[in-house]
Amino acid sequence: MSTIKRPEEINHDRRSFLRNAAMTLAAAELVAIGSAHAQSSQTSPAQAPPIKPGTNTSFGSLKQIDAGLLNVGYAEAGPANGPAVVLLHGWPYDIHSFVDVAPLVASAGYRVIIPHLRGYGTTRFLSSATFRNAQQSAVALDIIALMDALKIQTATVAGFDWGARTADAMAILWPERCKAIVSVSGYLISSPAGNQVPLPPEPAFLFWYQYYFATPVGKAGYAKYLDQFNKFIWHQASPKWNFDDATYDRTAASFNNPDHVDIVMHDYRWRLGLADGERKYDDLETRLAALPPITVPTITMEGDSNGAIHAPSAAYRARFSGKYEYRLIAGGVGHNLPQEAPQAFAQAIVDVDSY
Repeated sequence: MSTIKRPEEINHDRRSFLRNAAMTLAAAELVAIGSAHAQSSQTSPAQAPPIKPGTNTSFGSLKQIDAGLLNVGYAEAGPANGPAVVLLHGWPYDIHSFVDVAPLVASAGYRVIIPHLRGYGTTRFLSSATFRNAQQSAVALDIIALMDALKIQTATVAGFDWGARTADAMAILWPERCKAIVSVSGYLISSPAGNQVPLPPEPAFLFWYQYYFATPVGKAGYAKYLDQFNKFIWHQASPKWNFDDATYDRTAASFNNPDHVDIVMHDYRWRLGLADGERKYDDLETRLAALPPITVPTITMEGDSNGAIHAPSAAYRARFSGKYEYRLIAGGVGHNLPQEAPQAFAQAIVDVDSY
């Protein structure tokens, strides 16, 4: 398995490649990638050969823990006493987006936590009476509650899609809990009021599913054609990613969660102001609606073939006031960047941890 060496184990620059040692795992050759932790460096990380996506296919046994409103299902990798990294997926994806990322980051000595978000996989609400809410602040608070339950005070938080939005929200609302973040597609905070501005035809077309979900027939259609629907989104969002059925099916099992449809509907309806949130989150949402800058160290990333709607990096650069870097990942990489380009995503995590 490829490894990222931590600086405690080496005397070389933590952000460079220490060696190119091929080791066979599942008949795939990986290449060692550079080390990282808290010491600073003035040099840029060396360019690593990409790891073949799909080298790993599972996390093994998942863990469960009560945290806030949820019993959270999560995978864990790396030493229990290592600095924490939390990896957050989006829709319509699950923890398998990080199945190749997690072992790389863990090999550097990090404790890696990969939770199923509310409405996915083995995560369940503790009470049937809890409103199935997908507001951005509610999902962010889920991760804070998970960190509390796992006795993690601070973590580097990295994600894409809903996961990137959650990382952004955590960095704004609880910067003391975020050592740094990696956010695919940049600054994703929004508000129902802000989303009332009409989009031009082309970006509106890319958001077709959001408008479909706004209708009763859209909810019924999503529930009826769940598998076909989400696979179609995968193709739209990552038009050059040649994933196979087995790769999709591993993730699709997480959509069988009893709350999945309700959570997805609420997320997109709330964004458009078509579904109400809960009053207990109003103060948090008011803070987010002001679109404050993110002050913690950040790397934002984009795939060069992202078929999902996304802003150009220049549009959100001013939203990051701390140490910052933007990385465009070439090679036909789409929306599910961690699964399509796992080495690049892992490298961003270990690099931002050093800022």
